[in-house]
Amino acid sequence: MLSMPQESPAILAIGYGNDLRRDDGVGQRVAEEVASWGLPKVRSLSQHQLTPELADPLSQVDLAIFIDAYPATEEQGLQVVKLNGDDSISPQSLGHSSDPSSLLILAKTLYGKSPQGWLVAIPAMDFEFGETFSAMTEQGMAEALVAIAELIETGGRDGEDGGDGGDGGEYR
Repeated sequence: MLSMPQESPAILAIGYGNDLRRDDGVGQRVAEEVASWGLPKVRSLSQHQLTPELADPLSQVDLAIFIDAYPATEEQGLQVVKLNGDDSISPQSLGHSSDPSSLLILAKTLYGKSPQGWLVAIPAMDFEFGETFSAMTEQGMAEALVAIAELIETGGRDGEDGGDGGDGGEYR
């Protein structure tokens, strides 16, 4: 069971994906890099998949940054998207794996608090067996680390929100 220390960090970065399927493992690798920064009030988790058990640690922070690969074409790049966690809970979010928005909703439903959420989606092309990344994903990983550092520095305030509470729009 995951639990947060008494002095909870304000920010939780969760990188997820299959680290044995080449580019799909970039989320975990980025989360490990964020952990190596040793920033106060920032905790980083490297996960194979998102599970409902993450709702508890999410309820204890102010900002959640989810990091994952997405199947992309060569023209697509890094996507940094503000998540909308204001919807109602659905039965799909109670399964063995979840998506970021469902986890935010679950945290609010179960614990009465949900952090602001962002998804950092890194472009990926190669999902074959292996542990190395394609050149596209390597570049996306470098860009993701810069974007995550900016989110941490600003506390997730994007200035482009327009006050609508997050519409899932692109940040960059």
